[in-house]
Amino acid sequence: MEATPERLGIDPEQLARLSEKTDVSALLDRLDDLDARDLERLSQGARPARPQRSPEPPPVDGDFYDVFEDLTEKQQHVRQQVRTFMEETVAPRANEAWEKGVFPRDLIPAAGDLFADIMTDGYTFPPEDPIAVGLVSYEMSRVDPSFCTFWGVHTGLSMGSLAMFGSDAQKEKYLRPMETFDMIGSWALTEPKHGSDASRGLETTAEKKGDTWILNGAKKWSGNATFADVNVIWARDTRDGNVKGFLVELGTDGYEVEKLPGKISKRAVENVLIEMNDVEVPEANRLPGVEKFADVGLQLASCRAGVAWEAAGLAAGAYEKALEYCNERIQFGKRITSFQMVQDQLVRMLGKVTALQTFVMQLGRQEARDGYITPERASLAKVWCCDTMREVVSIARGLMGGNGILLEHDVARLFADAEAVYAYEGSREMNALIVGRGITGQSAFV
Repeated sequence: MEATPERLGIDPEQLARLSEKTDVSALLDRLDDLDARDLERLSQGARPARPQRSPEPPPVDGDFYDVFEDLTEKQQHVRQQVRTFMEETVAPRANEAWEKGVFPRDLIPAAGDLFADIMTDGYTFPPEDPIAVGLVSYEMSRVDPSFCTFWGVHTGLSMGSLAMFGSDAQKEKYLRPMETFDMIGSWALTEPKHGSDASRGLETTAEKKGDTWILNGAKKWSGNATFADVNVIWARDTRDGNVKGFLVELGTDGYEVEKLPGKISKRAVENVLIEMNDVEVPEANRLPGVEKFADVGLQLASCRAGVAWEAAGLAAGAYEKALEYCNERIQFGKRITSFQMVQDQLVRMLGKVTALQTFVMQLGRQEARDGYITPERASLAKVWCCDTMREVVSIARGLMGGNGILLEHDVARLFADAEAVYAYEGSREMNALIVGRGITGQSAFV
C-alpha cells in the first residue's frame, strides 16, 4: 500500500510549505540517523544531544605531591640527566633487549659518560649523597629495570665492595677503570643451594696455599658476569670458617660462566651459573677489609635501600605508562579515562606511587643524616616498597586488558621485571624477620 502523506498523518499543505524552505528528502535521511532517544527528544521540542568532545588530557605527572620539588641543585641535575639518558638512549632499545635476553653492551660507553657527568664529586660507598644515588635507581627503573640492575651491580655491589674493603692497590687496579666503565664488575654471593641462609650455609671454599687461594664451588645469578672483567666472589675460608671476598678476573683457569636460560624477569640482565674448579687467586686479590660475613652485611644494607628506590621508580613508570595508554585508548567513542572505574584504578595507583616516593625520600634523608642505614630500616623499605610496587604493576597491567601483555606498551615488561625486584636482595620473608627482630627483640629465623 502506497505511503502517502495522508496515510502517514502528514498535512500535505504543511509538507508543501516545508519543501519550499528545505530539502525534505535530506531531512528525512538525517532523521534516519538519529537513535530512538534523540527522536523522542526531538518530538518533545528539544534538540538531539550533540557528542561531547573529550578535553585534551593534562600532562602525565607521576610526582603528584611535588615530592621531588625540594631537591638540591645537584640532585635535580642527577635526576634530569639520568631521565634524559634513559628516555633517549635506553628506552628505544629496552623491549628488544628484553625479548632477546641480551644486554645492549654497546651502551656501556654512554653509561660511562653519564657516570662521569653525575659523579662530579667522585665515587664513594656508602654514598655521601644517598638521595642522589637513589634517584639514579628510581629514574633508571622507571624506564628499564634491567639497565638499572646492570648499573647497580657494577656501581653498587662490585665497586662498593672495592671502595669499602679493597686495598689501595686494588682500588688503583680495578676501581679506577671501573669508574670510567672501561672495566665492568660483577658480584657473587648466592649459590645454587644457598640464598637466604648464605651467611651460614655458604659452600664455596677458599683454601690458602702459600700466597695463593684455591676457590672451589658454584655461584648463581651474578648479573653482568657473562661480560664482567672482574667478579667479587664470596667464599668460606677453610681454616677459620669465615666468609672472605676475592677478585676473580674473567678468563681465569677453572672459572666457568654459563648464562641462565628460561628467565621471565629482567631478561636483559645476563644472570649466570658460575662453576669454580681449583681457581687460583693471588693473595693480592683478596679483599683485606673483610674478615667475616657481618662486614658484608654493612654493604648489603645500603644496597637493599637502593632496591626500595628501584621499586618506587618501577611503580611510577608503570603508572605513567598506564595513564598514557588510557588517555589514548578509545572505547565506545570515548577515552577510557572518562570511565569511572578506570579513574578509580588510576587514583589507586597514584596514591601508592606517591606513598613510595615519600617513603624512599625519608629513607634517603635518614641515611644522609646518619652516614649509614640500619639493616632494619633497609629491610622494611625492601618489604613495603616491593609489596606496594607489585600492587601498582598489577593494576597497570589489568587496566590495559589484553594489550597489557604486549611489550610494545612497556607495562608488560615492567610487570614481569617487578618479580625480580621483589625477589632479590633478600626474600620478603627474610627481610620481614629482620624488621621483626628489630622491633620485638625476638629472633624468629629458626
